[in-house]
Amino acid sequence: MKLPILNKENKNVGTKELPSQFSESYRPTLIKRAVHALQSAARQAYGAFPEAGKRSASDISKRRRKFRGCYGFGISRVNRKIHSRRGTRFFWVGAFSPQTVGGRRSHAPKAEKELTKRINKKENRKAIRSAMTATVNKELVAARGHKIPETYPFIINSSVEDISKTNDLEKLFKSLGLADELERTAVKKVRAGKGKMRNRKYKRKRGVLVVIAGECPLEKAAKNVPGVDVVYANALNAELLAPGALPGRVTLWSEKAIDLITEKKLFN
Repeated sequence: MKLPILNKENKNVGTKELPSQFSESYRPTLIKRAVHALQSAARQAYGAFPEAGKRSASDISKRRRKFRGCYGFGISRVNRKIHSRRGTRFFWVGAFSPQTVGGRRSHAPKAEKELTKRINKKENRKAIRSAMTATVNKELVAARGHKIPETYPFIINSSVEDISKTNDLEKLFKSLGLADELERTAVKKVRAGKGKMRNRKYKRKRGVLVVIAGECPLEKAAKNVPGVDVVYANALNAELLAPGALPGRVTLWSEKAIDLITEKKLFN
């Protein structure tokens, strides 16, 4: 598959053959597995305090004829603690057991639980290749909700990597026909649920992904453009190419990045 190469002025300066990695079959279920494996590895372990609900003095004997025992009083064998007494008659309340007030939970979350989902190396590489193929499929990208120009997909000229100012980068996106996409990703939405209380009140849509060969001024220029991500070609993963496990992210591949993928045979 050949793609046109566009420069900063949106002019065609040649064509380039895509490497074999872009001819992988489309496997959305495999991509989803790879994304979930990455997301599960980022989860933070959490759990209840091991002694929660177990710190009450609730020792009570079930033996016959024992002082402070509950034998013969016609009460269930629930762990109890003494609130008051009169002679040998005690007033107990349930404690420690899951169904009692202030008692432990039946199945509290355990901090030692293994949350990570695993995926084989070859499967992960195949998932990345499949997600790469989805980025050059115009129908899949449009179905994901991205606002793309008629000329998509295309490769951007290597001179784009030298852009060092955010204003110049925004001008580039507009000249390439991605102005509507920038407007789409600029919208902030208040998150539903308790995440609002946990320093993530707002949500934004994921926009353009720019794939470059290595360190360049473009990295810094893209930091203040909402929804835009810049990544090295050798650091690609399924989550960047398919955020939310939904393949078909609008992606701009630099000429040098394509050359690097071809030369190093990345993800093969």
